[in-house]
Amino acid sequence: MSHILVVDDESHLAVGIKFNLEAEGYTVTVASNGPMALQIASDDTNPVDLIVLDLMLPGMSGYEVCEQLRDAGKQMPVLMLSARTLSEDRSRGFDVGANQYMVKPFELPELISRIKNLLGQANHGPQAVKEIGSYEFADAKINFDTYEVTVGKKPVRLTQLQIKALKYFAQNEGKVISRHQLLEDVWELPGHVTTRAPDQILRQLRKTFEPNPSKPVHFLTIRDAGYRFVKNSDGEN
Repeated sequence: MSHILVVDDESHLAVGIKFNLEAEGYTVTVASNGPMALQIASDDTNPVDLIVLDLMLPGMSGYEVCEQLRDAGKQMPVLMLSARTLSEDRSRGFDVGANQYMVKPFELPELISRIKNLLGQANHGPQAVKEIGSYEFADAKINFDTYEVTVGKKPVRLTQLQIKALKYFAQNEGKVISRHQLLEDVWELPGHVTTRAPDQILRQLRKTFEPNPSKPVHFLTIRDAGYRFVKNSDGEN
């Protein structure tokens, strides 16, 4: 059964989550701070399959914990919990590599449902139109299995969310993708959520891959419709 790490300095909340997840059949470990969480998540003898990570931790924030995990190559799903409701807080969480973001207080059935969903994706992989291991466009080369990216032969570092969004665009090359679709399929959020996260991701991808980010030829915004990725611009063969 999957091993879940719950990271929260509110012991009553952590114990409550642990109790309910164990009732679902999961193995659960609790950490009360960031360094402890990093130590447990780095123990390959007892691998962690998913992390429920509180944002407001003593000494080291959930942002820092998630970022250090991703920098260390740990790719287990991270479900971030926070009392913060601002879209920029949510966006920052995704930027450092969180897979999902839930606002406190939350309903326990929804938390369990999201955990099951994330573990199912980790075990079986995303249900995509086509699976892609490596991809090239313009002067960029991307290996989606190793997260290695080069642009003009120079290595580029992308966050897990940026890689996920890029892969989604590549899988849907040429198609118009609505904000609703992007939020549901990349962020795994209800499509009606109001957030500027998709626009921020587009800006980041344009800055990385477009010859002129102010005049994009690959990552296009289609007014009143959504977004469209074009592998070969008009000026390319």
